[in-house]
Amino acid sequence: MERKELAVKFKHSGYNCAQAVIAAFCDITGMSMDESAALGAAFGMGMGCMKATCGAAVGAGIVLGKMKYGGGPVPPKARLLLTEFEKMCGATICGDLKGIGTGKVLCPCDDCVRNAVTILEKILEQ
Repeated sequence: MERKELAVKFKHSGYNCAQAVIAAFCDITGMSMDESAALGAAFGMGMGCMKATCGAAVGAGIVLGKMKYGGGPVPPKARLLLTEFEKMCGATICGDLKGIGTGKVLCPCDDCVRNAVTILEKILEQ
């Protein structure tokens, strides 16, 4: 199963978007499923309130930090992750993605999860 579809499967198994993305990378991060669930627990529904950064993007950022941290911050790669996420999904804010206030959904949660995983995989290959 492709990693992005594995992440969606985790999402449909009770994980929030952040947890689902993090869990899909457990095989390469060395984290357990429990650790991935704990790290992403506060970032569902737009960091807990649907008005902040999408949990799928946050989860991808957590994995990025785990994989690329070498003693210093990783802002250029994090910026690339969020820039590409915004291009693919139409926004980075959960409320905007879900159409809160506008009624226009820019990107459904499953697709946000898929896109975050796809972008992260490309960045990790660099």
